[in-house]
Amino acid sequence: MQNLRLPAPDELDALVAVATEVARACGLLVTQERPAHVEVAGTKTSPVDIVTEMDRRSEDLARRLLTDLRPDDGIVGEEGADRPGSSGITWLVDPIDGTVNYLYDNGEFAVSVAAVLGDAHVDGGFWPVAGAVFNPSNGELFTAQRGGGAFLERGGSRVALSASPAVDLAGSLVGTGFAYDAGVRARQGVAVARLLPLVRDIRRHGAASLDLCAVAAGRLDAYYEAGLNPWDHAAAWIVVEEAGLVVRGARGGPPVRELTLAGRPDILDALEAIVSA
Repeated sequence: MQNLRLPAPDELDALVAVATEVARACGLLVTQERPAHVEVAGTKTSPVDIVTEMDRRSEDLARRLLTDLRPDDGIVGEEGADRPGSSGITWLVDPIDGTVNYLYDNGEFAVSVAAVLGDAHVDGGFWPVAGAVFNPSNGELFTAQRGGGAFLERGGSRVALSASPAVDLAGSLVGTGFAYDAGVRARQGVAVARLLPLVRDIRRHGAASLDLCAVAAGRLDAYYEAGLNPWDHAAAWIVVEEAGLVVRGARGGPPVRELTLAGRPDILDALEAIVSA
């Protein structure tokens, strides 16, 4: 983004190390201290947009760790953390991305932690410079920093990500997600019906950060979703871009609530035309 100064390489190293430490710690918390029967502690935008006590505990841990490790940075979290900073760095935290999966003991959930420049409160007003997405169910950790590449760590191995997706939409495996609002879901269902005959197939896993990282890892060829919040995609955004692909919003702008797309630029043009028709 214009007028934003990229931190020096050693600072980026420090930021991705902090993102990793916080994501791992929160991931271990929500798995090792998971109750035998997870209960819904509250709802947000609709009756099916849920929050559990472990979401809140995970965000509280992330807030405390970031405050200790980076006291001058800002923090914005899904469950309400909002601390201003003076350093120019703000942390966007999703303490459990895929809470419904977590509720149902489905392993498709993650902790997402990103360091961003700009205004994290403004849709499209920030730019991630380092991030980590950790799936504690299978131990996979995705990390990236600007200019430093994207990596997948699991079981003691660390592999650089360099995606080679399908070269056309017809051969693409496309990921997506659905909003919690019933009216929005109805429109998304129409868009999926238009898209399905034109692609290899469609997948819906239920955690945007993992879906985006799947594009970077070559497990999906492209991804689109409307209604994402900044903490949903900030860390995975940089993972995808450092793997050599593109993350953008509608009409070539930054990813915003209106639309987020990830993949090859030419594929995304065709994909956007179909799902936005």
